[in-house]
Amino acid sequence: MKKVLLAAVFLVGFGFSHAQEAKTDSDPMKNKDLMTWYHKDFAATKIYGVNTDNAYKYLESKGLKPKTVVVGVLDSGVQVDHPGLVKNVWTNPNEVPGNGKDDDGNGYIDDVHGWNFIGGKNGDIDVDNMEVTRVVAKYKPIFEGEDSAKNKANQAKMPEEFAMYMKSKDLFAKKSIEAKQGAQTYTMINDLIPNMVKLLNGKNVTPENVATIKPSEQKDAIAAQILTQVAQSPEFKGKTPAEFEKTMREQMKEALDEVGPQAKQYDLAYDPRKEIVGDNYDDYSEKNYGNNHYEGPDAMHGTHVAGIIAGLPNGSEVQYGVASKVAKIMSVRTVPNGDERDKDVANAIRYAVDNGAKVLNMSFGKPVSPGKNVVWDAFKYAQDKGVLLVKAAGNENEDVAEHLAYPTNFKNVTDEKPFVNNVLVVGASTNDNNALRAGFSNYNKKMVNVFAPGQEIYSTVPHNEYKYLQGTSMASPVVAGAAAVLLAYMPNLTPAQVIESLVKSSNPSTANEFGTYSEAGGVIDLKKAAEYAYSNFYKGKSGSSKKATKSVKKTVKK
Repeated sequence: MKKVLLAAVFLVGFGFSHAQEAKTDSDPMKNKDLMTWYHKDFAATKIYGVNTDNAYKYLESKGLKPKTVVVGVLDSGVQVDHPGLVKNVWTNPNEVPGNGKDDDGNGYIDDVHGWNFIGGKNGDIDVDNMEVTRVVAKYKPIFEGEDSAKNKANQAKMPEEFAMYMKSKDLFAKKSIEAKQGAQTYTMINDLIPNMVKLLNGKNVTPENVATIKPSEQKDAIAAQILTQVAQSPEFKGKTPAEFEKTMREQMKEALDEVGPQAKQYDLAYDPRKEIVGDNYDDYSEKNYGNNHYEGPDAMHGTHVAGIIAGLPNGSEVQYGVASKVAKIMSVRTVPNGDERDKDVANAIRYAVDNGAKVLNMSFGKPVSPGKNVVWDAFKYAQDKGVLLVKAAGNENEDVAEHLAYPTNFKNVTDEKPFVNNVLVVGASTNDNNALRAGFSNYNKKMVNVFAPGQEIYSTVPHNEYKYLQGTSMASPVVAGAAAVLLAYMPNLTPAQVIESLVKSSNPSTANEFGTYSEAGGVIDLKKAAEYAYSNFYKGKSGSSKKATKSVKKTVKK
């Protein structure tokens, strides 16, 4: 599922804790320092950025020459002609654009910039179910049908499926109610915008001005509460009442557009798959389906992710990705407005690996996974091909050992180590040292490897625009970009060595028990990771050296 929900900064008090979005391309509060904060050097600024520019300087000082690294973005789609991305988009060298032929013989026609596994000859999937919806719809007749004796027999015969069904049933009941409540909350806030403007009484939105408001009615009291929260946010702070109203209405429209599809996501009878994609979904061995629509109906999430990895400064926009000097983006559309399907995830991994990607970014997750084994097989396939998978930890503010977020590299939470050594799981950090773990970020000392900037991240979005978003979805591509930089200058590094370099060199923090939230206990520092990798694994040594082999084993045992 795309883990970006809108306008969360003023919804925290109403029970929301997901990702923030603010349209900033015409924002007078635009701050170039804020727009690139995640690149900062902690040693110089005491802000937990990833030290991007000094990493390049260090690597170049060693006389290393970079090779281009292809990064697969398994996501909602990417606007491949965005001015801030177009120069860093991967092009399949063996495919002739637009001739309707499979020139390279890989089974995908005209896959010039990637592939779309959630589309077909009849269009593209936008809204799809949540996975718990699909599980309940499939197994309810089997486990809770009209014949109670048959139900019990099925439950005994299919214990794993029954356990998944019961978990899904509970989540479905809870989440479908939350979805309705969310829509009601957004609608309420939208309806209260005139009250908020009235309460401002011509004054700009500042904490001081809002603190003087004395509401006399219940609606005004709720409006004042919302104003108190938004007055702290950079996209609202200092705005005139007219500017505030315009931005608020834009955000609420986007929020309502986001929650609107949830009626379908939790509809047991809704299934767009057969009509649009046309594959046999139950056949996990099927690979050749989809189309070459790299962007799809809603590429907000994927385009933002791509910019964090490899965006380039464009005109007055100073945004640039961590691997902007060395990476090319391959768009592999996998994630709908709903939960991704296991078959598509497995095929997307294999497609990206087979077409030359060395790093895959996976900013998605879900609580149940009927086809987890086929995804795990794809993880192993990527490991065997030397490809690093970077995965977002999730945005539920949960311990992932207690609340699994599939796909996971641990087959059981009791396992001491992951079953593969090429998966790097990322939590989200902030630029506030007193609250370094983003309040939405999942965590776990064993199952989350590192943290990286994931709050108020400015990057590319469709229609040639830029926005701030937040989430572990944003932290993951920061790390994917960092990994791409290491591999560009030291291509013989194994995925396990890249992971070890980023984990061992992270900048630690003990604030608010931050050190207990991940294996690294800190936020990645690309320059330090480059130093660690160069000193321990490179220095002219080949990737198959004895020390490198030991490192792989050492990393797996953690």
